[in-house]
Amino acid sequence: MTETTADFHPLSDAVQPVFDTVRARSPHEPEFHQAVHEVLHSIGSVLEKRPEYVDNGVLERLVEPERQVMFRVPWVDDSGKLQVNRGYRVQFSSVLGPYKGGLRFHPSVNLSIIKFLGFEQIFKNALTGQGIGGGKGGSDFDPHGRSDAEVMRFCQSFMNELWHHIGEHTDVPAGDIGVGGREIGYLFGMYRKLTNQHVSGILTGKGIGWGGAQVRTEATGYGAVFFVQEMLAVHGETLEGKRVAVSGSGNVAIYAIEKVTQLGGRAVTASDSSGYVVDDAGIDLGLLRQIKEVERGRIVEYANRRPGARFVERGNVWEVPADIAVPAATQNELSAESAQALIANGVRAVAEGANMPCVPEAVEAFQQAGVLFAPGKAANAGGVATSALEMSQNSARQRWSFADSENRLREIMGDIHDATFRAAERYGTPGDYVAGANIVGFERVADAMIAQGVI
Repeated sequence: MTETTADFHPLSDAVQPVFDTVRARSPHEPEFHQAVHEVLHSIGSVLEKRPEYVDNGVLERLVEPERQVMFRVPWVDDSGKLQVNRGYRVQFSSVLGPYKGGLRFHPSVNLSIIKFLGFEQIFKNALTGQGIGGGKGGSDFDPHGRSDAEVMRFCQSFMNELWHHIGEHTDVPAGDIGVGGREIGYLFGMYRKLTNQHVSGILTGKGIGWGGAQVRTEATGYGAVFFVQEMLAVHGETLEGKRVAVSGSGNVAIYAIEKVTQLGGRAVTASDSSGYVVDDAGIDLGLLRQIKEVERGRIVEYANRRPGARFVERGNVWEVPADIAVPAATQNELSAESAQALIANGVRAVAEGANMPCVPEAVEAFQQAGVLFAPGKAANAGGVATSALEMSQNSARQRWSFADSENRLREIMGDIHDATFRAAERYGTPGDYVAGANIVGFERVADAMIAQGVI
């Protein structure tokens, strides 16, 4: 991803110097620049009404992480060869609570990616109202194609450094791309070994039998669909009978598909890095989970086994006509051209299941076309919200039922939608969920920063 000054809309005089400083201090971090610009562009009207945020230097502090950790991760593969990866943990803001954010294991991971994700996490976590700060971490390690033993050795080496920087009242990581139940288990086991403590609250996304919470695995996908449901309800619509295009085939995509189906919609696509499948009869969730979760196979296998489904190699899933789109794979996956294709095919609503999957030009196109658009920091906040619920259960040594946890998630997503919707109206941009989400998250964090002084 490259950028020029022309890539960004002009900012107000109050925030342009802050953005210029970000680019000067972090000149080779385009994803981070994009995330910061989106927030700064949204809050100009807030700063006009509340100049105390400028007077107290909130922005200058907010765009600079409280702490950045980068470390070496040596491990030995199954052939006996030494491998070395790079690990990260960026602790961005703890003003609302302990740092909270996932670990991503993927070859694309670098400092810019982690900082963009950590910055987004500040506002996403603030939106949940659960008393958690923002952070993110990960490594350029690729677990795909690695044996369980190799993944275990990598995770143990990664935690051998990470454990110095985390704690149940300090920083509580979770999973993300490339980090599922297997990886969380290995990481937790090594933490327990190093500390001689069984501290359930040190990681979220754990197994149900050893401190995990019901609905945590499903939460991000479910939450995105609940947010779509709320947006449609404002206009007197439901998901019943809606055709839904979903990208990705990991946890978020799988459980978004599941919840769409339960609510009467029909999810017709899934994808991975090799291409996408279209199943006009509706994705067979059991088959998809067998291929992706059990066999860890490629999406083409779905088309090979499912009559009527077709596979498109390295194609663009957003060319498939749909009423609802849920980009749930990775950042910047949905281009301006893809947005125009969706609009031309009559898309009604788009909800970001991944973090910043739509490029800025795509977001602008959706908004100008009157498409309901839910940004990731609001739409995919269900995962971290349920992580916070897992932390609460760990602290109280309680266990909630699946139904109770899902109801709490639904309530939280409803609250996020309502707060976002009202903020957009309050600041003169009705229906703009991007502005609303940024404003709500920013105000909650900024007020706490001022109250706690210059630290």
